[in-house]
Amino acid sequence: MPHLSAEMLAAGPAPVEPITSAGHAQLAVAVLLGIAVIVLLITKFKLHAFLSLIVGSLALGAIAGAPLDKVITSFTTGLGTTTAGVGVLIALGAILGKLLADSGGADQVVDTILARASNRAMPWAMALIAGIIGLPLFFEVGIVLLIPVVLLVAKRGGHSLMRIGIPALAGLSVMHGLVPPHPGPLAAIDAVKANLGVTLALGVLVAIPTVVIAGPLFARYASRWVDVTPPEGLVPQRPSEDLEKRPGFAATVATVLLPVVLMLAKSLVDIVIDDPEDTVQRTFDVIGNPLIALLAAVVVGLFTLGRAAGFGKDRIATTVEKSLIPIAGILLIVGAGGGFKQTLIDVGVGQMIMDVSKDWNISALLLAWLIAVGIRLATGSATVATISAAGLVAPLAADMSTAHVSLLVLAIGAGSLFFSHVNDAGFWLVKEYFGMKVGETIKTWSLMETIISVVSIVFVLLLSLVI
Repeated sequence: MPHLSAEMLAAGPAPVEPITSAGHAQLAVAVLLGIAVIVLLITKFKLHAFLSLIVGSLALGAIAGAPLDKVITSFTTGLGTTTAGVGVLIALGAILGKLLADSGGADQVVDTILARASNRAMPWAMALIAGIIGLPLFFEVGIVLLIPVVLLVAKRGGHSLMRIGIPALAGLSVMHGLVPPHPGPLAAIDAVKANLGVTLALGVLVAIPTVVIAGPLFARYASRWVDVTPPEGLVPQRPSEDLEKRPGFAATVATVLLPVVLMLAKSLVDIVIDDPEDTVQRTFDVIGNPLIALLAAVVVGLFTLGRAAGFGKDRIATTVEKSLIPIAGILLIVGAGGGFKQTLIDVGVGQMIMDVSKDWNISALLLAWLIAVGIRLATGSATVATISAAGLVAPLAADMSTAHVSLLVLAIGAGSLFFSHVNDAGFWLVKEYFGMKVGETIKTWSLMETIISVVSIVFVLLLSLVI
């Protein structure tokens, strides 16, 4: 089983007991008011999201009756672990994206895609690319790798950003929630003792129509509701000077796919060998770690992109330095989102959801989905929702067939993707990268996540009737 993902790191260490003794009703009120404070400060008072998330976390803790010193500790712990996990990946992705742009490599990729795919086929092409890349990648890594291409294709081809971006996000998100070797599905497989191969096969079977519906089809409507121009600082620009040469298409794609290959190799070795003490597995656990895989791509990119375009040492150093400036605000906002999420977890909101749902008398698959939905809405973490829900419903798998145990895993994964909002670091990541307001992010990203969740559970329930 792979090491913790960026999102699992962002979830932070689970406390032994909640930092407050508040009852369920008080916690529910605290969650609603905490989220309301954040949304109100951002939308009504135009306060920066970083500050709004800090104030909202303090309000949540105070209303829940938690000691403020412990609330502060929870928030800073969540902020620190999120920045350590996701922040480093964002920074490395930004460097790789800047190298792609300045060297002309991104132009080469975009020009090739635009030449091969028609305007009508472009959203489908982006969904396919994201789905393939997203199979072994953590969601955050997939975003930082795909964003430069998405933004450049949208700008260069005159496409709506939502028309191109939503299919890419859908492909990444569906793979993250439903298909092993992602940590969430693997944790659920382990908890309910499901068959990995059967779960993988059924996961792909559910994922394909889900990506189609939540990606290219939903993007048609999302592009009508929200028409945004991405932040100029994040849009890869054509090199300011005419380059004598630029990297080839094959070399550029190979550089971008290098972390994909390394992480996929790690996942395959983990599955085949399944011995944490084995030297080969330990080696691949290192080189397939998201940080090392992206770092390797950056180092290789210095030569296959920078040097291939004729850049000297000074020019490469300048490119790296300039790549980090536009992402400072993103890092703080995403980190604060992780802090708010950790505050929710530490005051006991996830446990509250599990306590309330344990006596529900409904279908095991639907129960697993609803529990995961509740924990996802409360904590913002898909991985926390998956692990918590899997642990709660694991006894139900004892009398199920092999196929239905795998469907139980998929039901949990589907619920873990429901309606990403202000307590999810991914919400802020997408918002900032695409230059959207909170309301626009909810109408596009949050709704897309909800569609993925609902469509997935519908297909899971239909499969349960025929297998």
